[in-house]
Amino acid sequence: MSLTDEFTSGQQAMLQTTNLRKTFDGVVALEGLNISVKPGETLCLLGANGAGKTTTINLLLGFLEPTSGEAFVNGRNVAEEPVETKRDLAYIPEQVALYPSLSGLENLKYFAALAGQDSYSDADLYAFIERSGLSKEQADRSVSAYSKGMRQKIGVATALAKQAKAFLLDEPLSGLDPSAANEFARLAGELRASGAAILMATHDIFRATELASRIGIMKAGQLVEELDPQALHGKEIEAIYLNHMRTDHAAPAKGAAA
Repeated sequence: MSLTDEFTSGQQAMLQTTNLRKTFDGVVALEGLNISVKPGETLCLLGANGAGKTTTINLLLGFLEPTSGEAFVNGRNVAEEPVETKRDLAYIPEQVALYPSLSGLENLKYFAALAGQDSYSDADLYAFIERSGLSKEQADRSVSAYSKGMRQKIGVATALAKQAKAFLLDEPLSGLDPSAANEFARLAGELRASGAAILMATHDIFRATELASRIGIMKAGQLVEELDPQALHGKEIEAIYLNHMRTDHAAPAKGAAA
């Protein structure tokens, strides 16, 4: 039994792909991907640029159509129910896009309303922001003065206000200073503990070891190995990862997309 089978037996996955494949003009970006993330789990995908991590996230978001195979969110097929599946998802990219002329609170109010959550009071919205790690005073400042870490926290607050069941995180730790990275890791741990399903693409092996229920190593559009971070030290995972990066696997095609 694979790690995926072991972790997903007995409970419906919140995020799942089945033989998922994506090509761009004949170039294979993703080849036969099978992953599954249940509520309360974090799957971290490790891989170099071009490994297929971002393509996977974009397929789950419905931003791309699969060439073949299927992507599911909370049991729904993304290609068949793109609007319904987005209701259960929160997406936090490397750079969270906010309106710089608005305050953090105003941004949160706007994006919550777009997600259909327009009944919150300001007190409710401040509570989401404070839970994400920002103070009320910071929430009232213009986003133009925010650091990257503060912008990420408004992204988390937006996800909380949306009441998302699954989180797709694409290199959320990139460019954060150690303090901000620690804070984001704390928030991710709280989300997982609250029952959220998290899929995170990252280059950070040691943060992945700290945060993940499972770690998937991707190369050239394929999941080449899945690891249990509870059974391995960070240095062991790093050694396995680097060995895969040095080893030629049967790749779908040269130049696979990210």
